[in-house]
Amino acid sequence: MEGLASAAGHQDRHEPLKDYCKGLLLPGERKSIEPMAARLNPSNVQATRQSLHHLVAKASWSDEALFQEVRHRVLPAMQKQGPVVAWIVDDTGFPKKGRHSVGVARQYCGQIGKQDNCRVAVSLSVATWSASLPVAYRLYLPQEWAEDAKRRNNAEVPKEVEFQTKPEIALDQIRAAVAAQVARGAVLADAAEEWLLIEWPRGEPEPTKYWISTLPADTKLKALVKMAKHRWIIERDYQELKQELGLGHFEGRNWRGFHHHATLCIAAYGFLVAERSRFSPSARAGHLGFAVPKPAADFRPRGSLRTGRAA
Repeated sequence: MEGLASAAGHQDRHEPLKDYCKGLLLPGERKSIEPMAARLNPSNVQATRQSLHHLVAKASWSDEALFQEVRHRVLPAMQKQGPVVAWIVDDTGFPKKGRHSVGVARQYCGQIGKQDNCRVAVSLSVATWSASLPVAYRLYLPQEWAEDAKRRNNAEVPKEVEFQTKPEIALDQIRAAVAAQVARGAVLADAAEEWLLIEWPRGEPEPTKYWISTLPADTKLKALVKMAKHRWIIERDYQELKQELGLGHFEGRNWRGFHHHATLCIAAYGFLVAERSRFSPSARAGHLGFAVPKPAADFRPRGSLRTGRAA
């Protein structure tokens, strides 16, 4: 935590950053700012809420610097269980109502399996055979957003951000990882490679899965299948990031807040990955041992239903 706090720059950000990460790791259904503030400091919710909000939505610390710090601390722990074998490109969607939150548009959302109003982010993860960690994460900004000066201004989208397709964002992330000398692995993604691998289980009337590959033609079939299947390790990452650490719970609308919240979620997740990597993959790690203060009895997050009202 000290390393992460230092990567955030100014001393005033250190304690709020530690609190935010702790709030993400504590039990609780919602990991948006106000419920976290109520769990962290039940006797002074509003002051804590303001501190966390400023850290994530207003403070100008670098997401890239924090990602670098997480990578330097977590990848060595992962590699104690085995070498890096893959870089995995993926996108992940977050259903979202309205049209003013940054990046929201009607587009395909994997979380619900169809087109709907949502935000989509593109990520690059580094994986060993037993663990994986996102090392880059960026919102996909649809063209309708990129070309709308008013919406960009309201959501505080940086001037240098232009429209890029998802593959273009992923290629930038890969180039950055190469420049940072991250341990290399085969790149796994949804599609766009060159030769076809088909899975046709016995008893099925037709094939069930397909992969495109640019691995050498002399790659053993068992190794090819193992690598193709390994892309799915990041599904566990996103399941835990969303269900346990609140990746999709940020309620603000601006570009900076969306990315700061995601960076801190991934930093908290990196801590968990590093802790798990201290044990063999089959071992069960204990809980974190955090004390969990309860919110005040009369606390209700803004917008929640009050006692006695029908659901």
